[in-house]
Parts: sequence; C-alpha cells; structure tokens
Amino acid sequence: MRRTYQFKLEPTAEQVEKIEQTLHLCRWLYNSMLEQRKLAYKLWRISFTFYTQKKELPKVKEEIPEFKEVYSQVLQDVCQRLDQTFQAFFRRLKKGEKAGDPRFQGKNRYDSFTYPQSGFKLEGKYLTLSKIGTIRMKLHRQMDGKIKTCTIKRKNGRNLLCSISRG
Repeated sequence: MRRTYQFKLEPTAEQVEKIEQTLHLCRWLYNSMLEQRKLAYKLWRISFTFYTQKKELPKVKEEIPEFKEVYSQVLQDVCQRLDQTFQAFFRRLKKGEKAGDPRFQGKNRYDSFTYPQSGFKLEGKYLTLSKIGTIRMKLHRQMDGKIKTCTIKRKNGRNLLCSISRG
C-alpha cells in the first residue's frame, strides 16, 4: 500500500529562486512538447509518443543550457505528465464523453515537479534535492517504508510543500 505524507518546506531565498526556476523550465518544456504534438498531428497526421519526446531531452539540454540545472528525471517526469494528459484525453474520446483538448499551462496552473525515483534524500529534518540543495522541513510525523517519490509543490503562490510517497 502506498502512503503519502506532506511536509512544509523552509527554503532559503536562493533555494526558492532555484525551485521557481525549475517550475518555470518544467512548464516551458511541457508547453513546448504539447505544441510539438499538436502541430505534428495537425500538419502531418503523426503522433509523438512519450518515448519519442523523452529521447529528445538530451538534445534540448545541449541547445538550451538552462535545462542542465534541472535534474534529468524531473524532466522525464514532465514528459510522463504530458503523456498521461493525452491518455486521459483519448480515453474520454473513446468513451464518448466531452474530452477537451489538453491545455497549455500558465504560470499559475503549473505548480509542482516530481523526483520519481532518485535525486532526493531525506535525513532527519532535512531534504536534499539534486540541483537545488538541502532544505529544512517541518517533519511533524515519522514515516516507515521505502521512499518512492518526492513532489515539490507551490501552494497559494508562496508556501512550498513536499509530498513524499512511501511503499
């Protein structure tokens, strides 16, 4: 059984800036990949898959050096997130429901990023995130089991939360 715990983060000003930059780059990547999928289908009637877009990430990092400051699995999770959006869209179409095209995400709509397997470490009251640093958090309860994922979420535009899923 998977269980999720949420903790409030207490980052420094520099860490807040890095988190905001990561959110900005993840949103930009999401919107770019969404545009790529829509244009490819509209112009040539071809569909991009999760794996096709995931293979392009090293090229994106070469062309845009800012993406080197974001952990690679976080970027892969953005690809996964977009793919899940399209899977839900096609599932609704197949059922005959009102599908609604996948939407571009504005600054206020893209508020989280996930470390799906690694790149984070929990040591006492501190959470170490790859490419961001060690952040103090309010650890209000003990957890048991193996850590599976870590999601950093901006809530109400200013509070930063960490959701840790354990198995």
